Amino acid sequence: MKTSPSVRTIGLTGGIGSGKSTVSSILRLSKGFGLIDADSISRSLTAPNGLAIPLIKETFGASFILPDQSLDRTKMRELVFSNPQAKRTLESIIHPKVLQGIELELQNLLKSGFSTVILDIPLLAESHARWQDKLNAILVVDCSNETQIQRVVQRSGLKPEIVLKIIESQASRELRNSIGNWVILNDGITLEELHQRVATIDFDN
Repeated sequence: MKTSPSVRTIGLTGGIGSGKSTVSSILRLSKGFGLIDADSISRSLTAPNGLAIPLIKETFGASFILPDQSLDRTKMRELVFSNPQAKRTLESIIHPKVLQGIELELQNLLKSGFSTVILDIPLLAESHARWQDKLNAILVVDCSNETQIQRVVQRSGLKPEIVLKIIESQASRELRNSIGNWVILNDGITLEELHQRVATIDFDN
């Protein structure tokens, strides 16, 4: 991914259930920023007949691919949680294609006239070195582990112990917050209060 002096790129990150997607929507609608969702790009790669499916099938076996030719996310999640090498292998397949997708979307947004683009990157803290020269600043959305578990269980129906495993596989709150130019605490507040906290950020400094 290449950066351009004509666009300001702001990384947006936060743990699962932090409210990151809500903040990205606020920024898009209230600030008029362009938005690139790295997680959405990643999911498209493993959707039915996604670009990453053939290599995943070749690397991990056909048992990880569902009949509709999408990734069996439940089976893959169980594997990568128990096998760090499998996680690294999967990332080596997915990450380069995600970067290609981000580059393509960034160029399209530039052509559309956007001068500021939000890059919604869930695992930014885990891959910070890879992004340092590609981002002008970083915004972190933070909340407690308890709030994360409650939100994810409510929206997805996952069991709390599964959500906790996902949280434990991600960067700690301390590490994630340490890379941020700004940190929004999205815990125990209303949507209106979240809007107000976003509005107080001076993205030009």
